[in-house]
Amino acid sequence: MRKEFEALYANKTWDIVELPTRKKHIGCKWVYKIKYRADGSVERYKASLIVVAVKQGWSMFQLDVNNAFFHGDLHEEVYMKLPQGSSGNIVILAVYVDDIILTGNNLVKISALKEFLDNEFKIKDLGLLHYFLGIEVNASPTGVFLNQRKFVLDLLKEYNCLEVTHVVSPLDLNFKLKADSGELFDHPERYKSLIGKLLFLTHTRPDLSFGVQHLSQFLQAPWLPHMTDALNLLRYLKGTIDVGLFYSNSPDCTLTTYSDSDWAACPDTRKSVSGFCVFLGDCLVSWKSKKQPIVSFSSAEAEYRALSKLVAELTWLTRLLLDLFVHISYPVSIFCDNQAVIHIAKNPMLHKSTKHIEVDCHFIRKKLADGLIQLFHVTTSNQLADIFTKPLTGMLHQSFLSKLKVFSPSNLKGGVGLSEYLALGPIRQS
Repeated sequence: MRKEFEALYANKTWDIVELPTRKKHIGCKWVYKIKYRADGSVERYKASLIVVAVKQGWSMFQLDVNNAFFHGDLHEEVYMKLPQGSSGNIVILAVYVDDIILTGNNLVKISALKEFLDNEFKIKDLGLLHYFLGIEVNASPTGVFLNQRKFVLDLLKEYNCLEVTHVVSPLDLNFKLKADSGELFDHPERYKSLIGKLLFLTHTRPDLSFGVQHLSQFLQAPWLPHMTDALNLLRYLKGTIDVGLFYSNSPDCTLTTYSDSDWAACPDTRKSVSGFCVFLGDCLVSWKSKKQPIVSFSSAEAEYRALSKLVAELTWLTRLLLDLFVHISYPVSIFCDNQAVIHIAKNPMLHKSTKHIEVDCHFIRKKLADGLIQLFHVTTSNQLADIFTKPLTGMLHQSFLSKLKVFSPSNLKGGVGLSEYLALGPIRQS
């Protein structure tokens, strides 16, 4: 606590003054936190001073001065690069509140930046990256493996699921959950807490994306069957505790993408679910499972809406990669399993059956005309985005995970070799 006060004073966060006449003060309290390493051991104890303004209805701000890299409010992730210097040197910071990842191709420049930041903000150098925001980072000569093993174990322990029998897929193949299924769950706050934690797990577990997306629809008023299926997800996690994503250090930076959708599967609204995934080389870098906001009249329309969302994601992602000096080869390949969608995208004529999705049509056609994307048909069995639109059988689910590079770190050391997993790769063309 003393260090917190000293740091607040040293950084001129406030001035100590007498309370002026007719001025009101707000209260404050200490909030204590223990910061853990990936293995569960204590890294350090933290005490933060929190402004209490609930009665006034004001926003609350946390002052974490031991790691205070900013003096203003930060509401999102920020990516910063230094001005281009000689010899193509680059240093990149990824900043989340007061946690920073620093990387680059010149150790001298990195050290200089560390020194600058320390002079300005008194940072703590934690060495090589091993644990960041609950994500475990394991580097090897062939790449980097990311997972959230400790978080999964803590979650299983919290819900008394450490000894349950595991299942091979996140959701039952024949599930049909509705908004008013069965009886209301007596403890909706536990359901909301569980779904929130499962959402956090999707940072490294794309295999959970569809199931968590589906269960998130019932946060407002969860029923007992909803909680039962959420607990089934924990049974799936029991058998996949250390599963994560592998990012190889292959120089291949070719973008390959897959787009898919179900059609009118929601029993309450008959809305469809979009799914897509994006590979950089053989590495999965972006994915999504999301219910569409509008009811589609046909499967082609639903898939076209999904394709539009993927193209929008690609527009952002390619700009980000260019900012990181990653060379992108155009056009980017997009694989879709609906021939009608490809025909609509390539046909310059608008028909009455598609005029209500005219904005999506023009958006995709412009990208095609500019040579930024190209569309290919892929068979349903090779449609990797299928896992983001519906539950799959256990065998099919596991097959897709291998192709998405979602597996256990034990596969990096023994058993099925890493080279065999890399050989599975994203399917380039049907």
